[in-house]
Amino acid sequence: MTTSADSLVAFGQQHVARGLGRLTEAVMAKGEGSYVTFEDGRRMLDFSCGIGVTNLGHCHPKVSKAAADQCVNIVHAQCSISFHGPYLRLIEKLLPIMPDPSLDSFFFWNSGSEAIEASLKMARQITGRQNIIGMQGGYHGRTFGAMAVTKSKTIYSEGSFPLMPGVFAIPFPYWHQLGLPINTSEEELVRLSLYQLDLVLKQQTAPRDTAAIIVEPVLGEGGYVPAPASFLKGLRAVCDKHGILLIVDEVQSGFGRTGKYFNVEYSGVRPDILTIAKGLANGFPLSGVVSRKELTDKLVPGSMGGTYAGNAVSCAAAVAVANAFREEKVLDNVSARSSELLTSLKVLMIAVEFASPLYSPNDPALVSSAPKNLASRVTKRCMEKGLLILTTSLYEVIRFIPPLNISQGDLQKGCQIFAESVKEVVREG
Repeated sequence: MTTSADSLVAFGQQHVARGLGRLTEAVMAKGEGSYVTFEDGRRMLDFSCGIGVTNLGHCHPKVSKAAADQCVNIVHAQCSISFHGPYLRLIEKLLPIMPDPSLDSFFFWNSGSEAIEASLKMARQITGRQNIIGMQGGYHGRTFGAMAVTKSKTIYSEGSFPLMPGVFAIPFPYWHQLGLPINTSEEELVRLSLYQLDLVLKQQTAPRDTAAIIVEPVLGEGGYVPAPASFLKGLRAVCDKHGILLIVDEVQSGFGRTGKYFNVEYSGVRPDILTIAKGLANGFPLSGVVSRKELTDKLVPGSMGGTYAGNAVSCAAAVAVANAFREEKVLDNVSARSSELLTSLKVLMIAVEFASPLYSPNDPALVSSAPKNLASRVTKRCMEKGLLILTTSLYEVIRFIPPLNISQGDLQKGCQIFAESVKEVVREG
């Protein structure tokens, strides 16, 4: 096997499928807290957290120890054969932090996409209906059903049609996607989006044929745009009126990323089905689908499952994550650091959108004189200065996803690098 950094990269470029995109052509060797080290010796501050996964930083000692300890007890206790202890202990830890006490029935899988697949399947089986309504700009995954309800970029499904049938979309209450001025009131944005939902239910999929509405309370790949509480309450009212299930996708926004365990808590809206992943196990592959027992009791035993679903090592790691959140007062740190990052927004799930010359001539935010490819150029400059940070959305957006337990000093360091990079790239034009 090749050993030098350059030869490892060359080997990967030759043998790793081209369908995987990468931020950098490098080999990550070690992660510790808020930093990652590459095989070529570079040590970088990580404001990506593996796309919102390592919320407690890389290789959190309590999480790593819990996983290591579990490895010498049992690694693969298959969920269709028996219960296992970490699975049940994780449920015990999660029950008190659910955004609504009705959410008391759990199924664990491996990835966010799989959790979405399970939620769509459950909604269809529970209601006896087929159709799903999603959001323009929403992202839910790259597997077949998840890909069908993903409307953030065509790259995820291009060349794969026909996708899962029975999927419809409404506009998310986001001024840019609605083609409205940036100062359009939240009330008007919500009104327009809910009106489009009314039209979809009258013109495209009748309520009696509609199993679920799926929504991210904060658009992830759509640009880190929070859904107004009034919009989520409007969706809840429509679902209650017509017997439609509300699926809330908290794969990226969950586990403290926006200041509460789950973003939907800000609205007080009750999900019928909640999907979770990413920060759940701080890097170990684990996702979950949570609903209420009266609904999941309608499922046929054996209709859900998976060879590695709810792996014992991943569940043990997730138990340690839950303990660390409580013992280390992680949400208190989120509040402190986020107020430093953006005084008026108490979250660590933040994005910056730049003016763009690149898209439709009908774009209400079109600025033809703006530098081209600004977001990707800024992220590249940040990397040159020692900061990993990611773009998102089809617009020119950069997202901040630092560890939730990041120190004040490291947060200031990252923000300074970002500010310097923006100034330099804008000056270059």
